[in-house]
Amino acid sequence: MGLEAALSTDFYATTQLRKLINWCRKSSVWPMPFATACCGIELMATASSRYDMARFGMERMSFSPRQADLLIVAGRVAIKTMPVLQRIYEQMTEPKWVLSMGACASTGGVFDTYAVVQGIDQFIPVDVYVPGCPPRPEQLIEGIMAIHRIIERDGLPPAGGKRAPLGLVIEPSHVVRPQPVPLTIS
Repeated sequence: MGLEAALSTDFYATTQLRKLINWCRKSSVWPMPFATACCGIELMATASSRYDMARFGMERMSFSPRQADLLIVAGRVAIKTMPVLQRIYEQMTEPKWVLSMGACASTGGVFDTYAVVQGIDQFIPVDVYVPGCPPRPEQLIEGIMAIHRIIERDGLPPAGGKRAPLGLVIEPSHVVRPQPVPLTIS
């Protein structure tokens, strides 16, 4: 019928169980968005058909922390919402990964006020930082691919312990081009 008809009867394939588990885990990451501002719009654009997160097996955005393994924090986080974010992080099952999307989630951005958290890494461990205000969908995809490389390399956490956050920063890959029409002020 298919592949089994093309293979001989004495054929067998071997691989390391760790590599197989890492490939399965990498190919089925379920993200949980925590979008509070304009970065959430870019996150939605990344999930649309133009950029297509489905090719990574991530089309199912999970809004239940118990069914998610990647927390995408997109936008500014207020002091009042930080306990909610911490509870969501704690409810996620191990192994779990965190992606900080945008300048506001990573450093507080332009909101240098008492009400905005100046970087979520003070309260929860962050694996990948995606800079920008807001970052382009291509940058978010590169951040997701960095998470995939982490999953492929690290695999299962050590017995009885938790993973240490890696704190990778994704470099912008786009080049700013001049306006197609010169701007003039009349």
